[in-house]
Amino acid sequence: MEYRKLPHGDEQISVIGMGTSVVGESSVKNVVDTVTFALDNGINYFDLAGGHATIFPGIGEALAGRRKDAYLQVHFGADYTSGEYGWNPTLDGVKRSVAWQLEKLKTDYIDFGFMHCLDEAADLESYEQNGILQYLLNMKAHGVVRHIGLSTHAPQLANRVLDMGILDMMMFSINPMYDYGQGDYSIGSVSERYSLYTRCEKEGVGISVMKPFNAGQLLDANKSPFHQALTPAQCIQYALDRPAVLTVMQGAANIAELKQNLAYLTATPEERDYSVIGSFTPGETKGICVYCKHCQPCPVGLDIGLINKYYDLARQGDVLAKEHYLTLEQTASDCVGCGHCNSRCPFSVDQMHRMEDIRAYFGR
Repeated sequence: MEYRKLPHGDEQISVIGMGTSVVGESSVKNVVDTVTFALDNGINYFDLAGGHATIFPGIGEALAGRRKDAYLQVHFGADYTSGEYGWNPTLDGVKRSVAWQLEKLKTDYIDFGFMHCLDEAADLESYEQNGILQYLLNMKAHGVVRHIGLSTHAPQLANRVLDMGILDMMMFSINPMYDYGQGDYSIGSVSERYSLYTRCEKEGVGISVMKPFNAGQLLDANKSPFHQALTPAQCIQYALDRPAVLTVMQGAANIAELKQNLAYLTATPEERDYSVIGSFTPGETKGICVYCKHCQPCPVGLDIGLINKYYDLARQGDVLAKEHYLTLEQTASDCVGCGHCNSRCPFSVDQMHRMEDIRAYFGR
């Protein structure tokens, strides 16, 4: 398993996370078996916004004796006390639901306490006026909640919460469909969405990705708006290459499906290469590096995608990005202008000219 560090903490989070909505449709035993297999294979990040209450006793049983092996993402506003998912953005409802979840999970703390499914300003105002946000902050102050997070599909709302300076993690829907204006949750323009990712990176707020396959639509040419199927490995790599992303949440109904998700870890660079999206993304993306690394291998060994990523982040004000760039063994100054990258880029990026700009910006 590969891991990425939470900027606002010491947690090392698995790049493959597990959503529990699908497995929650089965028996408690299957939940226990599937979560145990996930833990045994290095998955340590679990989102608990499922559709059914069976996930909670199942995960509680799977974590018996190994609670420290998992980070749980619990949603304040999601109510399971009836046995099924419900949305209850009242203070009493949230208190009752959180207490119920802690009991079923057999734990006395929550790793990531999330404001649940806030997409509009009215949702956030309700959380504030009803006292839920203050309750979440109080839970963190008392150590019951370790980190505060937000679940949203809307960049504008996300930026408003980021302005508060309280977030450690954000759950956001990332896939080529949404980032390029396709689907119900493709909220915000290409630039608005990318600016959100870079802001999170700059401010040390990690992103856990939901809907990486858009419920399988991207994996089926007949259902995809692009009329071409992507593979799970391509979708996962696409999400992991966005700034600030720490983990990609994937649903699995059972161990067999979980094995399919874990196959990403042994996929070759060619199998992870998602540059094919350059053939069906909108014109406004032309000339913009998306770090797909289709231009690799560079004849002189430059990591072109990473160099571009640090450059973009640094220009957004990320001080650490410059430090990371300057530690690279090979930088833009080593570019020989051979044109190999230009000829291979599916997004028509003039990397030779861009390397000159990067060299001038960083001084090497």
